[in-house]
Amino acid sequence: ATIVNDPTVPLSLSFSDGTEGPCIISNARASYTVDMPRTTNVRRARSGLDYVCVTNNGKTATGSIPSSVEDEKIAASVIFWDLGITDYIKEKGRTYPSSFVIPVK
Repeated sequence: ATIVNDPTVPLSLSFSDGTEGPCIISNARASYTVDMPRTTNVRRARSGLDYVCVTNNGKTATGSIPSSVEDEKIAASVIFWDLGITDYIKEKGRTYPSSFVIPVK
């Protein structure tokens, strides 16, 4: 059974110093090249969303945005036992924060 969820989730990204620049973001399911700042849809996955970025003034930033299980999925699976099984297998019960500020040093 499933609780309908889109395979992607919107994520708003920006640099901590307010600059612009390209980033490569990727998880186990997909990879994207995006210009910052930006809101983009990313594929849900169990793995973190890794990023490698370079600001327009040459500073680099690397790291990972953690993936988590949506609270609604946990509650529904407990109440209805198997309602989230398909979403778990397809990783549609996973999410990333709606916004993330990438630290730039």
